[in-house]
Amino acid sequence: MHAFEYHRPASLTEAVAALGANEEAKALAGGMTLLATMKQRLASPSDLVDLSGIAELKGIRREGDAVVIGAMTTHAEVHASSEVADAIPGLATLAGLIGDAQVRNCGTIGGSVANNDPAADYPAAVLALGATVHTDRRTISADDYFTGLFETALEEGELITKIAFPIPQSAGYAKFANPASRYAIVGVFVARTSDGVRVAVTGAGASGVFRVPEMETALSGSFTPDTVAGIAVSPGGLNADIHASAEYRAHLISVMAKRAVAAAG
Repeated sequence: MHAFEYHRPASLTEAVAALGANEEAKALAGGMTLLATMKQRLASPSDLVDLSGIAELKGIRREGDAVVIGAMTTHAEVHASSEVADAIPGLATLAGLIGDAQVRNCGTIGGSVANNDPAADYPAAVLALGATVHTDRRTISADDYFTGLFETALEEGELITKIAFPIPQSAGYAKFANPASRYAIVGVFVARTSDGVRVAVTGAGASGVFRVPEMETALSGSFTPDTVAGIAVSPGGLNADIHASAEYRAHLISVMAKRAVAAAG
């Protein structure tokens, strides 16, 4: 690991200033990805700006018809939250399936969404629930936020401050996990709202998280597991690696979608 300057600001304003002072500076949220890449010398930021001391970036609260989660809230806190469990139980379930206990107690929702790993769990929830990503500069809708593999609409130095999840009529998540990393080989989040159904898939797409319009249309007419059981997803554009072929992932999307609908009730 290369040498770097360490900063631990107490406010969002201080964090933004520290990041803006050097273009090679990086924000440190949970560190689940950044620290690993630094140890492997795949990343060598000049400065690390630790966001863990910023109280305004933490916490979970209900605001009207949405659950708002601060960017520095850990996966374990989301999983244990009564506010999340009461309003969006599928989101609480998802958080409890991330990694292991150590990862859940260190990793943060903001860090995960900012990194946009193609096998991460949260992107499926953000996209399926039609969440709004709030940053220190603006708000970004879920449909505009994810732009590609490890890519988002965030600009250089822009920080996620919170994510607002509209409360659905029902929602469920199911994933087929890598037994070692617990990353999603395929994960499907299904959300039923007054405007219809949204289905988002993580772990399978070569370009990251994506929606399945055919399933959304079918489920908007009949919200049952059998409705999606017969909908085939093309393997074109899906990941193929040592863990699963594109064809196998295509099959798993239908299976996980069926389970997610069942979990949503």
